[in-house]
Amino acid sequence: MTAGDAGVTGVRALARIGARADGRGGTALPTLEGQGPLALRRTRASGSEARVMLVGAMSGPLGGDHFTVEAEVGEGARLHVGSAAATIALPGQAKDEARYDVRLTVAEGGELRWLPEQLISANGSELCVSTGVDLAAGARLVLREEQVLGRANEEPGRLASRLTVRLDGRPLLDQELSCGPGAPGGWDGPAVLAGHRALGQLIVVRPEFGGKPVEARLLGEYAVVTPLAGPGVLVTALAPDALRLRRILDEALGALA
Repeated sequence: MTAGDAGVTGVRALARIGARADGRGGTALPTLEGQGPLALRRTRASGSEARVMLVGAMSGPLGGDHFTVEAEVGEGARLHVGSAAATIALPGQAKDEARYDVRLTVAEGGELRWLPEQLISANGSELCVSTGVDLAAGARLVLREEQVLGRANEEPGRLASRLTVRLDGRPLLDQELSCGPGAPGGWDGPAVLAGHRALGQLIVVRPEFGGKPVEARLLGEYAVVTPLAGPGVLVTALAPDALRLRRILDEALGALA
């Protein structure tokens, strides 16, 4: 199917954001393109930062859909990307799994704050999420991922997620998680989710962390701050629901910002 079209093989859609320093202390958005269910809206800016909201124009991703979001931040530009509502993975007519790919690039001196709402894995859905981030030396990043397994009083669908972050061409973080029906055994056990249904992570990369790394510490019983082998830190958290997960990650971001 062509981008934005629907059928038994699912929907293919691409959204692209390009941010550049405008030469006047602000950030311009020369590229802001969305297809089908992936609509982009520029919102009120804050200082030198440009803000973009990802608005879902229809439900999904459904089985067989393939969504791709790309963002490129140029040298000296600052971009904040959020979403208007949670993304809900749902079963569809197509038997294939759905895919959601995110590709982010930040040049030297650029800054990206990637803070979407939660991803909810509804019963019967099958979704594979892949997030890849390429940072130049001197780039700054704040990235949050939140995943909720099932809606209220509902068993989750199958969710596979991989996050890779590269800094100056070298791996900074590469991790993968699979949950729900058909996932490797133990995903819900004490060594992984321990019965929780909301999981999230926050990655902060700042050049100053290279000279003064953040110390590892606990943030309560089910959250931890872990310094990475480079100018970055990873916060990993589990919670019984999305609201409490957001509170933990917001508190961590406030301490690291």
